[in-house]
Amino acid sequence: MDSTTQSQTSGAPGAAPHLVARSLQPFVHDAVISLCAPSFVVSHPDGQLDGGADGFYHGDVRALARLTVAVEGSALAPLSGGLEGADQAGFRAVLRGLGEVTADPVVALCRRRTVFSGRLEELFEVSNHGTRHVRFRLTVRASTDLAPMERVKSGHVLDDVPAEAEEDAGALVWSRGGFAVRLLSTPAPDELDPATGRLSYEIELAPGQSWSALLSGTAAHDDGDQFPAAPADRVPWRTPVLRSADRRLDRWLAQSVADLDRLRLTDPLSDGNAAARADQFLAAGAPWYLTLFGRDAIWAARMLLPLGTDLAAGTLRTLARRQGRIADPATEEQPGKMLHEVRRTTHEFTGTALVTDVVVLPPVYYGTVDATPLWITLLHDAWRWGLHAEEVERLLPHAESALSWMRDHAETGGDGLLRYIDQTGRGLANQGWKDSDDAIRHRDGRLAAPPIALCEVQAYAYEAARGGAALLRAFGRPGADGWEEWAERLADRFRKRFWVEDARGPYPAVALDRDGRPVDSVTSGFGHLLGTGLLNREESALLAARLTASDLDSGHGLRTLSSESAGFNPYGYHTGSIWPHDTAIAVHGLVRAGFPQAAAPLAAGLLTASAGFDARLPELFAGHGSTVGAQPAPYPASCRPQAWSAAASVLVLRSALGLEADVPGGTVTVAPTFAHEYGPLGVTGLQVAGHPLEITVAADGTTSALAPEGLTVVRG
Repeated sequence: MDSTTQSQTSGAPGAAPHLVARSLQPFVHDAVISLCAPSFVVSHPDGQLDGGADGFYHGDVRALARLTVAVEGSALAPLSGGLEGADQAGFRAVLRGLGEVTADPVVALCRRRTVFSGRLEELFEVSNHGTRHVRFRLTVRASTDLAPMERVKSGHVLDDVPAEAEEDAGALVWSRGGFAVRLLSTPAPDELDPATGRLSYEIELAPGQSWSALLSGTAAHDDGDQFPAAPADRVPWRTPVLRSADRRLDRWLAQSVADLDRLRLTDPLSDGNAAARADQFLAAGAPWYLTLFGRDAIWAARMLLPLGTDLAAGTLRTLARRQGRIADPATEEQPGKMLHEVRRTTHEFTGTALVTDVVVLPPVYYGTVDATPLWITLLHDAWRWGLHAEEVERLLPHAESALSWMRDHAETGGDGLLRYIDQTGRGLANQGWKDSDDAIRHRDGRLAAPPIALCEVQAYAYEAARGGAALLRAFGRPGADGWEEWAERLADRFRKRFWVEDARGPYPAVALDRDGRPVDSVTSGFGHLLGTGLLNREESALLAARLTASDLDSGHGLRTLSSESAGFNPYGYHTGSIWPHDTAIAVHGLVRAGFPQAAAPLAAGLLTASAGFDARLPELFAGHGSTVGAQPAPYPASCRPQAWSAAASVLVLRSALGLEADVPGGTVTVAPTFAHEYGPLGVTGLQVAGHPLEITVAADGTTSALAPEGLTVVRG
């Protein structure tokens, strides 16, 4: 994610009094977030939208900032509420003091929320379960600041935008800068006041009667959505159904897939432009990153390959269309390079409402060192999972350009390693996945000086070069031998320059700094090296032991920074927190490297954490660990849901099953590792080569697999 999550700004001296720079990102750890990309709603646990990051959002703009309900003369007492899937939520409350004869409450309010692309529906239903008639006034208050996401995320408070009333329709309307919002009530309210945003209803209920009103909010940009919603009836994967002896795993997978479904967006540049044929990819996460992020979209699609290759194909093509063509220092675009993120052009405000103290990246920004090699590896892996040869072949020129970027970029540094530095002073200081300003540091706490060569990026590049060579050879294109040789030279450089040693023995530094010195902190980055081919068996064994030590393995997943390092902070974005996708990558890497016994406790930690977050694992959470408390503590500003956190459930299941595909070679491997810990289990809805794959693991460990015709099942 982009490091503005951590890099907060202070208010400019003399700033207009109606706009206050709080310098604090809003917390959302206890929020209820329901979504249907590119729209979502953030609310309090009781369903109210009122303050902080609360709101109904569409296309990176807050359409409604407040939507509250109150009853005159009665206190609303919340009873329950929360998600019902991914795009729906429900909340229950009682109205104290209304119609009561005993101590029992009798008048109840049920609030049901459904989010669609560009539309929010809120159904309010009041029921009288008592023996008396009740009469009361119910008031809904709605308002908005139409704030762009970067203002909300930075903690700015903007003035409300005045509403206009459509009296005949019972609607309120807000608009500014080409963005319009309309809130319609059915039935029309008895009183509509645009000055205060109040919709009031006079309600009288006999015993046993109910009353309801539907509020429908619509939001739209006049130039359309930057990335339109995916058609609801076209899901680019099979929906897996898992039945295991551990219901936590079943629930985690089900919630994750529901969230992933609603994170889907389409590329308007797709060939043909028809929504039914548009390429799909996953938005990174809500609330802060509901758009295209290259690295996130690639990793999520790669993790989801056991569900089908359509999402991978859509992600590959979406990024290929935007692959760098020119050298532009302002956006860090370079020929062959894959982008970091795409945003709608920053909203501009007129007059004194315009502020300049929030750093905003260019709308299309290429400041990432790892998206390019990861794109190549996704193409290779999708091919092995059965992406049609014609689709793969059409993308090979982009793969060759990406390979050339890797080579040229490595040569620019003079030592054959992939490095990064922010040339503009306005972009991301760190350009790997740990991209906050303070993420890359020495063991004693000193920050690494750029240009920086990250350990995991060298592993990505090695794997990409080997995978690229396999693709070139399979499709009769030149250069395969050269890329294999390039990969081996990179492995030699890594072995000579990255390995350091402490009291526990050798390990690879997280990075090399400007002067080529190892940045010797102990991090979760070890997991990204495993299974890539960069390490030999002995080196992999050393890292397996490191990853299972208590300074990294918290019991709820891997800490991004060892708890023994200077600067460790359990709430540090990349300096001690736990990222589910990071741990899942380590789990899979350990299995690929032949250390499933080390992978099992990490997977178990994630499963425990998933239960602590009601099966919706956030982007990250605090790195205290299970010795401090049975339940994981949240990172307060974390996205939830997040695409690669949700996709981690599929990668963990794949690792437990020891599932690998080699469709060009005609095989599917099913070699269960720690699946017995959840057994007996059965999973349907997996897919390989476009056809169903079903796997069953019996209580005694016996495995059966139903694979497509023409593929041989190899059992471990």
